[in-house]
Amino acid sequence: MPAASPYYTPEHESFRDQVRRFVSEEIAPNIDAWDEANTFPREFYKQAAEVGILGIGYPEQYGGVEVPDRFYGLIMVEELSRAGSGGIMASLFSHGISIPPILAVGSEEQKQRFVAPVLAGERISALAVTEPSGGSDVANLKTTARLEDDHYVVNGSKTFITSGMRADQYTVAVRTGEAGMGGVSILVIEADTPGFSRTPLKKMGWWCSDTATLYFDNCKVPAGNLIGPENMGFISIMRNFNDERIALAAQAHGLAQCAIDEATEWARERVTFGKPLIKNQVIRHKLVDMQMRTNAVKAYLEQLVYRVDQGESPIAELCMLKNLATSNCEYVAGEAVQILGGAGYMRGAKSERIFRETKVLSIGGGASEIMKDLASRQMGH
Repeated sequence: MPAASPYYTPEHESFRDQVRRFVSEEIAPNIDAWDEANTFPREFYKQAAEVGILGIGYPEQYGGVEVPDRFYGLIMVEELSRAGSGGIMASLFSHGISIPPILAVGSEEQKQRFVAPVLAGERISALAVTEPSGGSDVANLKTTARLEDDHYVVNGSKTFITSGMRADQYTVAVRTGEAGMGGVSILVIEADTPGFSRTPLKKMGWWCSDTATLYFDNCKVPAGNLIGPENMGFISIMRNFNDERIALAAQAHGLAQCAIDEATEWARERVTFGKPLIKNQVIRHKLVDMQMRTNAVKAYLEQLVYRVDQGESPIAELCMLKNLATSNCEYVAGEAVQILGGAGYMRGAKSERIFRETKVLSIGGGASEIMKDLASRQMGH
């Protein structure tokens, strides 16, 4: 394991121990079965809320657990990654991308109605931005919302929506105005709205995290569900992306470390040609390369988390961090499976699951190619 970082206090480490216990007692024994079942129990949201994990970093007045810095969130992702499943993090924390716009620009009444029950683990929340016609091209979304008297009439569809099947409410980006970013608004649409339907999607990885396509057919949504001013939703959605990219980079780092740990343990125990696998220089060098690159990701991740905590918004570097972390996770997972050999190709190995899940990290939250282009523009190229 890499050396401890200077960014962490005894309070951080106490929190780390708390999350580690929760993972070893509640997630690790169940994750294989949950993955094969393509779901996990709804009560698990309540469990996570009760131990203080679901609400980390959110205001106490809405049931959150206020913390002094983002390193608590980083620790939480690192420890949850020990279970070797990105899927459990994706759905359990789908509110991490769906409620920040409500907290940022919503009214007090909306925060009590749409945030507090989610942080209590009583309701599940999802973000609905991506459409079949375009993923990262948020400014050109096509789902429309037309104001009629005291409600909006919503038509269109969204796809690749995390927690799409089980969510009770959706933070939905809709077009209320002209073409482009200036005509985008945010509505909260509840799952029992007439005219709303959803269908499940099957994925390469993240099996226990449900994903869906959503359909809005003349859905009547109360005007009181408009979050912030009309036609000003694009800014709130964009504001989300910095934290989402940090979270995805943290997940990529945590899962890479999990794969290294599993491969190292296997190499020590597996005996081939009369000696442990780790006695072969080629295996030791693989493990060194895997840890070296993962340590570099960790250092970059912690540096940028610190800078964001200081009020900076280093967009170009966050894009590069996400690309570095996710490409490293792909590399490490591949090497881990190689070290495990046939065992690494079998379901039940953490590295096998991580290997399947790596590509979604390079696509979600802005594809790698989009990240490079955005970083380049931010750098004045």
